[in-house]
Amino acid sequence: MLLSVTAIPAGAVSVASKDVPEEEEVGSKVTTSVTLDELYKDPQLESWTLAGETELEDVTWTVTYYDQTGAKVDQQSFDGQNFSGAQVAANDGTSEVEVSVTGTTPAVEEYSYDPEQSFTLISLDQTREGGSSNDIDTWTAHHYTQESAATRDKLDSAQTAISAAGGANTKDAQNQFDNAVEAFEGGEFGLASNLAEDAKTKANKAKQSSQTTQLLIYAAGGLVVIALIVGGFLYWRSQQSTYDKLG
Repeated sequence: MLLSVTAIPAGAVSVASKDVPEEEEVGSKVTTSVTLDELYKDPQLESWTLAGETELEDVTWTVTYYDQTGAKVDQQSFDGQNFSGAQVAANDGTSEVEVSVTGTTPAVEEYSYDPEQSFTLISLDQTREGGSSNDIDTWTAHHYTQESAATRDKLDSAQTAISAAGGANTKDAQNQFDNAVEAFEGGEFGLASNLAEDAKTKANKAKQSSQTTQLLIYAAGGLVVIALIVGGFLYWRSQQSTYDKLG
């Protein structure tokens, strides 16, 4: 991320719109864009320089300038994961700036289950004359491979099963799930999948066992109630018989 040296008053630049994906497969081609407006909210800031950064690979940037009517004023292109030197000036009639970046989703350097691993799609920075700068914003996206996505689905399923077990004893299932997460984050997807499936099985068995125990408790309680009713009835009959004999 670009460093912030001196903060510009909040709201100096606003994000009018953005087209930023939430996730992308490793190796896929991506195009994302962000449109900035309210470019000169600080009355003393009539011009500044826009810079950008991304972790996409084989990158091309396009910076397009628009006036108040929406007509294109100018356009610039840059290559590489970083660009700088895009001038934004009120004297040029610029009212909005659209920044678009196209590139390839990078490989995952380190897997993480929660939070899920991500990479920087686009980070924009505003620099004033003299070198002071301020981060405008940074957008990230989850990146994955088909194998890692399939393994994550199994981890999610196991976690859901553990949560659904409620008050059941899911200690063994949770331990197995923790082992599955550790394997996933180590890139051992086959092992992680097997451990996740085992954790799900253990959670379902724990839930079933808990439900069976609960039913037995209910059944035992029901038998006690029936016994009390029957006992009470027999006692009443015995009292009636005694009364009849006395009569």
